[in-house]
Amino acid sequence: MVFQVNDIDETQAPLLDHLLELRTRLMRCILALAVAFGVCLYFAEDIFGFLVRPLTAAFPPGEGRLVYTKLYEAFFVELKVALFAAFLVCFPIFANQLWAFVAPGLYAREKKAFLPFLIATPILFTMGAALAYYVVMPTAFRWLIGFQGTRGGLKLEALPSTGDYLALVMQFIFAFGISFLLPVLLLLLNRAGLVSRQQLAGARRYVIVAITALAALITPPDVLSQLMLAIPLLILFEGSLLVMWLGDRKAAKEAAPDETLAETPPAT
Repeated sequence: MVFQVNDIDETQAPLLDHLLELRTRLMRCILALAVAFGVCLYFAEDIFGFLVRPLTAAFPPGEGRLVYTKLYEAFFVELKVALFAAFLVCFPIFANQLWAFVAPGLYAREKKAFLPFLIATPILFTMGAALAYYVVMPTAFRWLIGFQGTRGGLKLEALPSTGDYLALVMQFIFAFGISFLLPVLLLLLNRAGLVSRQQLAGARRYVIVAITALAALITPPDVLSQLMLAIPLLILFEGSLLVMWLGDRKAAKEAAPDETLAETPPAT
């Protein structure tokens, strides 16, 4: 059986029906989030333990600890961990509901053009989050913990709190995950005809400055983390230009036979 994408729906549903469908899909998203939150809350301690591993590895063996300075801080950290994990788990459901709501209003060619971006979004976000967790955070934490020692005869010791550490981890993961969606944004703008490959290539120096500023803005204030975000973003930018070049080349090849047929005089 060949998979076939149907063209735009012929039915003209009234506005009220669209609003009712939107409400239904939002309720499904909220229900899925609530269920995922309940499950993740049960495993919140294990999830937070997984998030703490980069910090544990940064300390010398047997050293290092997390503290909480407010009596209720540890409890709210578990709630935030559960909500954070629930959002990540439910993202495919959110994307599916969004696609189911938008797809009936798209033509078949628009569906085929948009669907790859919908699939690429969670993949790129996961790649960015994995880079942050497995490479950037351990490296940055080792560098930051290296400031421990003695100052003026007093011991200088890192005592991160649970709330501050969770906020830092979420900042790393979301900053790298969302930043890795740069190719999706650029290719969508290119498909929509808002920007061309030539325009982006001509503005390369400005893009480099913008990426550097973005990396400095959304990462913690250390040069190492900023470089470890800026360099992959520059690679993704160049990769997006390459994909655009391949797409333009393919479009030119497909248009060439049509032009040849149009120029060929009819047989007498």
